[in-house]
Amino acid sequence: MSRIIMLVKDTFRKYPMVANSTVYGTMCVGAEFSQQILTKRILNKTEPPQPIDTDVLGRYAIVGTLISPNILYFWYKWLDKTFVGTAPKIIVKKLLIDQFIMTPPFYVVFFVAMSFLEGKKDLLEECKQKFVPTFKTSCVFWLPAQAINFMLVPPPARVIYVGMCSFIWINMLCYIKRNDYNTIKEE
Repeated sequence: MSRIIMLVKDTFRKYPMVANSTVYGTMCVGAEFSQQILTKRILNKTEPPQPIDTDVLGRYAIVGTLISPNILYFWYKWLDKTFVGTAPKIIVKKLLIDQFIMTPPFYVVFFVAMSFLEGKKDLLEECKQKFVPTFKTSCVFWLPAQAINFMLVPPPARVIYVGMCSFIWINMLCYIKRNDYNTIKEE
């Protein structure tokens, strides 16, 4: 077991982008897969069961391994160099900058990339519909999660921690993406 731990630590030290991308991508695909199992197999008991949409899993794999973790890797590297420490004042700065400076463009990239991969003509339509409810929900989820991140998680493990939190968050994001915001708004 200690060999495996040493191998993982060594991989993260030597190849942090590859390691972070692998873990984050796994969390993204895992979140979408769990969403599909929930919505197609557990909550919807049709016979035969609806098939798992591997095209959607592929899109989440692309966004989750090639786009999102690379943005986050460099973002947290900059944030940790710029705001050093775990003093409450530093944590609050990091939280506010992360949530209100990084998060909005991050969600725009997510919705536009997914629309592009889905072959949609209007790449901004879904973003316009779902950005505000997604951002509001993210404030409730991510501000406490990031407080823990910035107070307790060592900098080399930040993307991994965010990846694990993202498993939960992306389940929520998959739900938001899968549903028509106008229907949600009217309920």
